[in-house]
Amino acid sequence: MTTSLPFYPWRNTDDSIELFIRLTPKSAHNRIQGLFYDSTGKAFLKIAVTSPPIDGLANKALIDFLAKTLSCPKSSITLTKGHTDRYKTLLITSMSVPFLQKTLLP
Repeated sequence: MTTSLPFYPWRNTDDSIELFIRLTPKSAHNRIQGLFYDSTGKAFLKIAVTSPPIDGLANKALIDFLAKTLSCPKSSITLTKGHTDRYKTLLITSMSVPFLQKTLLP
């Protein structure tokens, strides 16, 4: 039996959205680079930030960038997995999937 993996880099939960990120720190610009699929086919949103991966600076820059991009308060975005890894899971509250898709995907 084959299980299908999500095409989009998020999963709807009861009252929030889990967003799967592949973060590139120390980039020239803060920007969304597109979709990325790992070797298992799992989808991630590839994002680059200018901050280095030192003392959580890149994680903070990621949350700041997403809050600005999504026009939402930083308090509605929580890093739940991947504090020291380039693959991260963020929990976003008070947002619809259609808005997230329209805003984050080109």
